[in-house]
Amino acid sequence: MAVEFMDHAAAAFVAREKGWFTEAGLDVTAYESYATGMALAAALARGDIDAAFICLVPAVNSRFNAGVPVKIVAGTHKHGYGVVVNKKKIKTARDLERPDICVGCIRQGGAVDVMLNKAVDVFHLDREAVLPKIRRMPPEKQLLALQTGQLDAVVLPEQWATMAEAGDFEMLFTSRDVWPNMQGSVLVVKEDLIDKRPAVVRQLIAVLEQSTAWMNSHPREAAEIVSRQLQTMGGGDGPDLGAGTRTVITPAVVERSMTRMDFTTAINPAEVQRAIDFMARLGYLKKAAPAAEILDLRFLEAGGGE
Repeated sequence: MAVEFMDHAAAAFVAREKGWFTEAGLDVTAYESYATGMALAAALARGDIDAAFICLVPAVNSRFNAGVPVKIVAGTHKHGYGVVVNKKKIKTARDLERPDICVGCIRQGGAVDVMLNKAVDVFHLDREAVLPKIRRMPPEKQLLALQTGQLDAVVLPEQWATMAEAGDFEMLFTSRDVWPNMQGSVLVVKEDLIDKRPAVVRQLIAVLEQSTAWMNSHPREAAEIVSRQLQTMGGGDGPDLGAGTRTVITPAVVERSMTRMDFTTAINPAEVQRAIDFMARLGYLKKAAPAAEILDLRFLEAGGGE
C-alpha cells in the first residue's frame, strides 16, 4: 500500500494507527509514502504497489498515459488545494499576472497544476502572463522559497498550503473557489487484485468507510493522529525543507488543513469525467477517455458509500 505524504491520506493514517487494517484481516506488508501524487504514480507504474491513496489527477495519468492497470474503487476526499501568497505584494488573483510576481507550483500535470489552470480560466487571467514564469518545485521547496522571499505565491496541496499560512502569508483562494465539487484523492487498486482477490478490495473499502466516518466525528483526535503519522514519516523531526531547515506538522495545522477538505468515500463519475476532459484539453492526456474506463464502483455501491 502507498500513500502521499499529505493529510489527503488521513483515512489511511487513522486506520493504520487504530489497527483497523489488521482487524479486517488485511495483511499490509509494506506502507510507503511519497512526496507527491506524481511520485506515487511513478511507483504505481513500477508494479510493486497493489493499492494507493492518491490524488485523482495522477491516478488518471497512471491509467491513461502510463497504461498502469489500476481502477478507482472509492473516493477519499474532495478539494484540498490552495494558493498562498505574500499578502503585502498580492491582493487579488489578477496580481499573479504581474511580471514582478514569482509563483511556485509542482511540475506540469500534477493536481495543483491542473487546479491552477482552472483558476486561470475562472478568473479570466492571461495564460501567457501567468504560466510561463511558474517555477516548478516540490511542496517542501516551495514552502522554503516562500519563507525566504524567493517566491511571492505558491500553489500547494494540503497540508502544505495551510503550513504556508504564517506571518505575511495568506490563502488567496482554494479549489473550492474555482472548482466546485473537485474530486481530491481516491483509492486505487490494481485490476489484478480486483480480479483475483475481490474480498480484499471489499475489506479495504470497508476500512476506508469506517475510518472516514470516525474522522468526521472526531476531527481533533484525527488531526492528532495524522500529525503524529506525518511527523514519523518525516523522520521524527518533521519534513526536511532543505538548507538544514525542518518544520513541525502540528495537530493544529492538520486540523485547520482538514477543514479545507470534505472527507467522503462517495465519488461522482461526472466529476471524474470533467477532470479527464480538462486534462485532455490542457494536453496532459494523450486523448480524452471515458471515466468508466478507470472507475469500478461496484464495491462502493454495494456498501452504500460514506
